[in-house]
Amino acid sequence: MRAMLGLCVALVGGMTVVGTMRAAENVPATWPQWRGPTRDGMVGGPSWPSSLKGDALKPLWRLELGDGYSSPIVSADKVFVTETIDKKTEQVRALERKTGKELWRVSWPGAMSVPFFARRNGSWIRSTPAYDGDNLYVAGMRDVLVCLDANSGKERWRVDFTQRYKTPLPDFGFVCSPLVVGDALYVQAGASFLKLNKKTGETIWRSLNDGGGMMGSAFSSPVLVTLKKKEQLLVQTRQKLTGVDPDDGKVLWSQAIPAFRGMNILTPTLYNDQVFTSAYGDKTYLFDVSLTEKEPTVKPVWSAKIEGYMSTPVIIGKHAYLHLRNKRFTCINLETGQECWKTRPYGEYWSLVAQKDRILALDQQGILYLIKANPEKFELLDERKISDAETWAHLAICGEELFIRELKAIAAYRWTETGK
Repeated sequence: MRAMLGLCVALVGGMTVVGTMRAAENVPATWPQWRGPTRDGMVGGPSWPSSLKGDALKPLWRLELGDGYSSPIVSADKVFVTETIDKKTEQVRALERKTGKELWRVSWPGAMSVPFFARRNGSWIRSTPAYDGDNLYVAGMRDVLVCLDANSGKERWRVDFTQRYKTPLPDFGFVCSPLVVGDALYVQAGASFLKLNKKTGETIWRSLNDGGGMMGSAFSSPVLVTLKKKEQLLVQTRQKLTGVDPDDGKVLWSQAIPAFRGMNILTPTLYNDQVFTSAYGDKTYLFDVSLTEKEPTVKPVWSAKIEGYMSTPVIIGKHAYLHLRNKRFTCINLETGQECWKTRPYGEYWSLVAQKDRILALDQQGILYLIKANPEKFELLDERKISDAETWAHLAICGEELFIRELKAIAAYRWTETGK
């Protein structure tokens, strides 16, 4: 099991997950990476309140920023945010967690325009950084990865993948969010999947080289799992779902995932030693992988005519709760592939975080929904308009604190039953 400096690695339901180490109860909860401490949208901590009304969700501070889609990263005492300034510069800021006061900022030239059919949503910085207790790993749109000292903002190293591998700029920018495990960093960049030395940025191995171009701009972020008793990285490229050996980059198995314009965006998820995914323009699948034969096999346990899009589901019990391409929210029985229910249309994107049988969903339209995970029916407990701007970034929940990245701002809230 790979240890992580300042963080811990644990085995949860077959998934090797990276979470913040909490040596004592008074250590604040954190949000160190894409989809949170365990990279699956699930959080612990105090039980969630049953309301979003009034002082049950109390604003703490708000700071205006440049445009951005990256989720905030939250340490014990800081909040890290990224932004694009005047369509020319990418910037990282460290803020004091209690007050939102700026502690440092770092910027570099970096901007590009995404293809015309995606441009209506902007060309802002997209990838969510990763934090390992000492350093912050930030991806810029032009296929650049920068390592910053989290305390000072000092640059430790930088990799320009277009220069290193002579690959074209990714058409949609650098979208994949890095995964840090031990002394390694894993990311889809440079028209491939890479393992880097997190201390130096040097490449340890390079896999899944697809040559780049329109179908080389990977969206999905990797996750480390234990599948069929084998530790491996689940990686979804623009065209296929794969298992990759973290030690040498060997592709252990591969399955084609057709998608409209290669829109394989969500992070693949493990359930019951099987792999769940869904594709824009294709279907939703649960795959069973066999690694015991000379040639590995991948077979669908079931497939359903349900189209995911950008939102990665949360899995609670035997059910996946998923926001769809058609803007509806659905509950899927993972044993059968049958939809338990489906809602009316909402916004284009939901980011989802869950605790026990509660789900908090942030709609791209700036609305926060509190939902009970009930396979029998859609049970909306409460809702609240939280932003007049769009909210494409993944929300972050740290104990009783919520951090919401609006398109042009970051806002912090305290969420308690009594509104204290």
